[in-house]
Amino acid sequence: MLINLSDVLSEQHKPVEATVPFEMEAIKLKSGSFPIISKEPVHLVVTHVKDKEVQIQADSKVGIKIPCDRCAEDVREEFVLDFVKHVDLNVSDADLREDLDESNFIVGYHLDVDKLLFNEILIGWPTKVLCSEDCKGICSVCGQNLNQGTCDCEDTGADPRMSVVRDLFKNFKEV
Repeated sequence: MLINLSDVLSEQHKPVEATVPFEMEAIKLKSGSFPIISKEPVHLVVTHVKDKEVQIQADSKVGIKIPCDRCAEDVREEFVLDFVKHVDLNVSDADLREDLDESNFIVGYHLDVDKLLFNEILIGWPTKVLCSEDCKGICSVCGQNLNQGTCDCEDTGADPRMSVVRDLFKNFKEV
């Protein structure tokens, strides 16, 4: 969705306020495609600051289905998007000051809402997604989801030098 910013950047500097639909259906990253399962319309307010500097306020809420990092079951992650961006359209991305945000979501006099929201979702993307804190993961031998049941595989990942200790525990389960 593109929003025309010519009213904000013209001599009158009229703010642009709009509520637009969230159009993305999935978040596509190098690690995969993650479907968006719930979304709210995006409320945007773009105001003039000075010269060719604008301030963008946006808020929305998005639910994305991401697999658990341990067992690969789908987990619903909520992203509450409520942010303010300060953008100077005169400055190239290479010359940006620290207090200004990058502006790859503004092309000419148009604001690309999808690109703006994608950047914010990417910033808030969790480093680790778990279905629960006590998720047991999957068996490295047979692939059984250990949250749903146990498997009969012998743990071959242990250090072979510890086989004597492992045999002790097998013989004396009560210990």
